[in-house]
Amino acid sequence: MPGLSVRRHGILACLPFRGENPKEGTCWFRPRTIMVPGVTRMMAEMAQEVPGGVIASRAYKNGIRMADIPISEISSALENPDWFVWIGLFEPSDALLRSVQQAFGLHDLAVEDARNAHQRTKLETYDDSIFLVLRTVRLVGEPRKLEFGETHVFVGKRYLVSVRHGSLRSHLGVRARCEATPTLLAHGPGFVLHTLMDFIVDQYFPVVEVLEGELQELEKDIFAGRFSHETTSRLYCLMRDLLCLRRAISPLTDVSSHLARVACPVVPAATRPYFQDVNDHVLRINEMIDTVQQLTSTALDAHLALASVAQNEDTKRLAAWAAILAVPTMIAGIYGMNFENLPELHWQFGYPVALLAMFVICTLLYRGFKESGWL
Repeated sequence: MPGLSVRRHGILACLPFRGENPKEGTCWFRPRTIMVPGVTRMMAEMAQEVPGGVIASRAYKNGIRMADIPISEISSALENPDWFVWIGLFEPSDALLRSVQQAFGLHDLAVEDARNAHQRTKLETYDDSIFLVLRTVRLVGEPRKLEFGETHVFVGKRYLVSVRHGSLRSHLGVRARCEATPTLLAHGPGFVLHTLMDFIVDQYFPVVEVLEGELQELEKDIFAGRFSHETTSRLYCLMRDLLCLRRAISPLTDVSSHLARVACPVVPAATRPYFQDVNDHVLRINEMIDTVQQLTSTALDAHLALASVAQNEDTKRLAAWAAILAVPTMIAGIYGMNFENLPELHWQFGYPVALLAMFVICTLLYRGFKESGWL
């Protein structure tokens, strides 16, 4: 009967499954995973707790999953010409990456990039394989924060190896999505590559929509007259996030266009039109990012302009009140100099006339400034 494989604390425990070897007249043992309620979720959580391991390693034939293949048995699995192997790694160790390299004959430069990570989105073509670097993104935390990850993909005629760096959750559901369409999965690694790229690209849409919604909230604050340093800071952070998104997704335009239009030995001709759909999505995301960037830049300019206008209004009000207060200050200053020969000092109506003059002049100035909009 099939065995249950569970990864816990870096140990893979498997019950053997006896199956037919492609070589006639012999039998071999291979681990096999069965679907048990609750186990799939548990395995995903364990994989997140134990970085540097194999998330999944499976062989497929005509779109149907045949078996879970240990890394040491890859060569035996590839002896069957109708099978292809799909391996998912999460932040693998150097030893594990070397084992995979030896099993598939991966290029040294590509393996070095996959080991070091921190690569830009790109596509490299080798003799009979290609190597891609894709950037994943998702929103985490409160207040929200962009979390970027990397997926390095080795693709050959009969294998696909994905090496993930960063968030493991950014890939949940890709394999199940492929296995749910066996007729398309029968196209081999080329279709898996399309599904992986399409899944990663589609993750950008909700992120851009959230940033667009945040911009709309900021616009309401700006034109409602609520000026604060926090608004300026949020606008700057929004522009920085959009720039990071643009830097991650922009190179994918050329990558998806190349896969859709240029003949590639690992991508069948029947699969190339699917990459055109990915290219269309990438172009849409770039346009959305451009639009939000322009609106954010305009919002920042408007915010600074309105803040400058508000400061000018405050300056005008202060200047108007300073002019009004200067009149009584001047009159009081003149009659407070204590000179003996000031005729009004000994006049009976000098004091009330001085007060009346202050009041009248200040009132006239106040009305004048009020009508001119300074007060």
